[in-house]
Amino acid sequence: MPRSEPMVLMRRVPSGLRRVPSGLRRGLLETFAQQLRTHVAAGRWFQCLIADDCELQGLNRHFLGKDYPADVLSFPAAQGAETLGEIAISYQRAGEQARAFGHSIKDEVCILMLHGVLHLMGMDHERDRGPPV
Repeated sequence: MPRSEPMVLMRRVPSGLRRVPSGLRRGLLETFAQQLRTHVAAGRWFQCLIADDCELQGLNRHFLGKDYPADVLSFPAAQGAETLGEIAISYQRAGEQARAFGHSIKDEVCILMLHGVLHLMGMDHERDRGPPV
Protein backbone atom coordinates (compact mmCIF):
# COMPACT_ATOMS: atom_id res chain seq x y z
CA MET A 1 0.00 0.00 0.00
CA PRO A 2 1.30 3.44 -0.79
CA ARG A 3 2.17 5.73 2.09
CA SER A 4 -0.52 8.18 0.97
CA GLU A 5 -3.23 5.66 1.93
CA PRO A 6 -4.81 6.33 5.35
CA MET A 7 -3.78 3.91 8.06
CA VAL A 8 -7.05 4.35 9.98
CA LEU A 9 -10.46 3.82 8.38
CA MET A 10 -13.67 4.57 10.26
CA ARG A 11 -16.88 2.90 9.14
CA ARG A 12 -20.23 4.34 10.14
CA VAL A 13 -23.25 2.09 10.12
CA PRO A 14 -26.01 2.73 7.57
CA SER A 15 -28.94 5.01 8.31
CA GLY A 16 -27.18 6.58 11.29
CA LEU A 17 -28.39 3.84 13.65
CA ARG A 18 -25.19 4.27 15.65
CA ARG A 19 -22.45 6.73 15.05
CA VAL A 20 -18.77 6.51 15.82
CA PRO A 21 -18.40 8.26 19.21
CA SER A 22 -17.41 11.90 19.02
CA GLY A 23 -14.31 11.21 21.16
CA LEU A 24 -12.82 9.28 18.25
CA ARG A 25 -11.17 11.58 15.77
CA ARG A 26 -9.59 9.90 12.78
CA GLY A 27 -6.74 12.43 12.67
CA LEU A 28 -5.64 11.67 16.23
CA LEU A 29 -5.85 7.93 15.62
CA GLU A 30 -3.94 8.32 12.34
CA THR A 31 -1.16 10.13 14.22
CA PHE A 32 -1.04 7.32 16.80
CA ALA A 33 -0.94 4.72 14.01
CA GLN A 34 1.99 6.56 12.41
CA GLN A 35 3.80 6.53 15.78
CA LEU A 36 3.18 2.78 16.11
CA ARG A 37 4.49 2.29 12.59
CA THR A 38 7.68 4.19 13.39
CA HIS A 39 8.39 3.05 16.95
CA VAL A 40 6.86 -0.43 17.17
CA ALA A 41 6.35 -1.87 13.68
CA ALA A 42 9.85 -1.10 12.36
CA GLY A 43 8.42 1.20 9.68
CA ARG A 44 6.04 -1.41 8.26
CA TRP A 45 2.65 -0.14 7.14
CA PHE A 46 -0.62 -1.53 8.52
CA GLN A 47 -4.24 -0.51 8.27
CA CYS A 48 -6.82 -0.31 11.06
CA LEU A 49 -10.59 -0.39 10.57
CA ILE A 50 -12.73 1.14 13.34
CA ALA A 51 -16.22 -0.34 13.02
CA ASP A 52 -19.23 -1.47 15.05
CA ASP A 53 -19.90 -4.74 16.90
CA CYS A 54 -21.93 -6.13 14.00
CA GLU A 55 -19.01 -5.83 11.58
CA LEU A 56 -16.49 -7.26 14.08
CA GLN A 57 -18.84 -10.16 14.82
CA GLY A 58 -19.12 -10.88 11.10
CA LEU A 59 -15.33 -10.82 10.66
CA ASN A 60 -14.84 -12.98 13.75
CA ARG A 61 -17.40 -15.51 12.50
CA HIS A 62 -16.06 -15.58 8.94
CA PHE A 63 -12.34 -15.80 9.69
CA LEU A 64 -12.14 -17.44 13.14
CA GLY A 65 -15.46 -19.31 13.46
CA LYS A 66 -16.36 -17.38 16.63
CA ASP A 67 -19.85 -15.86 16.65
CA TYR A 68 -19.39 -12.84 18.89
CA PRO A 69 -18.00 -9.32 18.46
CA ALA A 70 -14.32 -9.13 19.36
CA ASP A 71 -12.77 -5.93 20.63
CA VAL A 72 -9.84 -6.26 18.22
CA LEU A 73 -8.96 -8.66 15.40
CA SER A 74 -5.60 -8.89 13.64
CA PHE A 75 -5.02 -10.19 10.13
CA PRO A 76 -1.29 -10.58 9.42
CA ALA A 77 -0.04 -10.11 5.88
CA ALA A 78 1.54 -13.04 4.05
CA GLN A 79 5.13 -13.90 4.95
CA GLY A 80 7.52 -11.58 3.14
CA ALA A 81 4.86 -8.95 2.37
CA GLU A 82 5.82 -5.31 2.48
CA THR A 83 2.96 -4.49 4.89
CA LEU A 84 2.32 -5.86 8.36
CA GLY A 85 -1.38 -6.58 7.84
CA GLU A 86 -4.75 -5.27 8.97
CA ILE A 87 -6.50 -4.69 12.29
CA ALA A 88 -10.21 -4.26 13.02
CA ILE A 89 -11.45 -2.63 16.25
CA SER A 90 -15.01 -2.41 17.58
CA TYR A 91 -15.69 1.10 18.84
CA GLN A 92 -18.61 -0.29 20.86
CA ARG A 93 -16.40 -2.83 22.69
CA ALA A 94 -13.77 -0.10 23.12
CA GLY A 95 -16.38 2.23 24.66
CA GLU A 96 -17.52 -0.38 27.17
CA GLN A 97 -13.95 -1.28 28.10
CA ALA A 98 -12.99 2.40 28.44
CA ARG A 99 -15.85 2.94 30.91
CA ALA A 100 -14.87 -0.18 32.86
CA PHE A 101 -11.20 0.87 33.07
CA GLY A 102 -11.93 4.55 33.70
CA HIS A 103 -10.25 6.13 30.68
CA SER A 104 -11.32 7.67 27.38
CA ILE A 105 -12.53 5.73 24.37
CA LYS A 106 -9.64 7.24 22.37
CA ASP A 107 -7.16 5.79 24.87
CA GLU A 108 -8.87 2.39 24.70
CA VAL A 109 -8.81 2.36 20.89
CA CYS A 110 -5.09 3.24 21.02
CA ILE A 111 -4.48 0.39 23.48
CA LEU A 112 -6.38 -2.00 21.19
CA MET A 113 -4.46 -0.74 18.16
CA LEU A 114 -1.15 -1.41 19.94
CA HIS A 115 -2.46 -4.84 20.95
CA GLY A 116 -3.36 -5.55 17.32
CA VAL A 117 0.03 -4.39 15.99
CA LEU A 118 1.81 -6.65 18.49
CA HIS A 119 -0.28 -9.56 17.20
CA LEU A 120 0.63 -8.62 13.61
CA MET A 121 4.27 -8.80 14.68
CA GLY A 122 3.81 -12.36 15.94
CA MET A 123 3.11 -11.93 19.65
CA ASP A 124 0.17 -14.10 20.69
CA HIS A 125 -1.08 -14.41 24.28
CA GLU A 126 -3.63 -17.05 23.23
CA ARG A 127 -1.05 -19.39 21.72
CA ASP A 128 1.65 -18.96 24.38
CA ARG A 129 -0.88 -18.78 27.24
CA GLY A 130 0.66 -15.55 28.52
CA PRO A 131 -1.21 -12.44 29.61
CA PRO A 132 -2.80 -10.30 26.89
CA VAL A 133 -0.39 -7.89 25.25
